[in-house]
Amino acid sequence: MQDQDIYHRIAELVEEEHALRDGQSDTAEGRGSRLTTVEQTLDQCWDLLRQRAARREFGQDPNEAHARDVRTVENYQQ
Repeated sequence: MQDQDIYHRIAELVEEEHALRDGQSDTAEGRGSRLTTVEQTLDQCWDLLRQRAARREFGQDPNEAHARDVRTVENYQQ
């Protein structure tokens, strides 16, 4: 997956996130569950972009970066 593909996926997810926040879903329960999934997937996408950039910076192949599991990404300390 190339950076452009990841950015495209992020744009799709952000659009869906906005729709969910605006209440454009069947039920509040379904909306909340899907919103959580969308937010986690966005975090994974941003993490993957950061990994790819770091690999390029240090002369490594960015294509060897991979999406990390949600638990890893969600538990980062900022």
